Amino acid sequence: MGLLRCLAALLGLLAVAYAADGTECSKMTNTTCEDCLKNVSCLWCNTDRKCLDYPVKNILPPSSLCKLKDARWGICWVNFEAVIIAVSVVGGVLILSVIICCCCCCRKKKNRNSSLETEKSIREKEERRVRQEERRVQMKSRHDEIRKKYGKCVKCLSEF
Repeated sequence: MGLLRCLAALLGLLAVAYAADGTECSKMTNTTCEDCLKNVSCLWCNTDRKCLDYPVKNILPPSSLCKLKDARWGICWVNFEAVIIAVSVVGGVLILSVIICCCCCCRKKKNRNSSLETEKSIREKEERRVRQEERRVQMKSRHDEIRKKYGKCVKCLSEF
């Protein structure tokens, strides 16, 4: 919808800019479409071959003035319906491409973060394993000291 407003604003500016041309659009009625559209502020209606002043207050010409499929502005071989469809398709493709780009960027960032988290978890796991091994060695030496203290034979116990 914003694209249509921009298009209408552009049409309005062009119409105002060329309105000083001095040619009234109604004088071009019953001529050719090309003659009518030489003045940018004019709108050609194909059904009754009228050259009308473009309604710059509206985004699109009202159907009471001329149906969209019969209205021409700027170029005789393109009607307003085709312009609306083309602008909608282009706008939709642009919006879709922006959304896809955003999703791809977010996915890359997520994968980068998850790989960092994976490295971090591997590092933490290794640190826990080293601490556990150190505790195991400490506990073994402590048990051996207790066995020596109470006269238990360490070699005898290891034979069983």
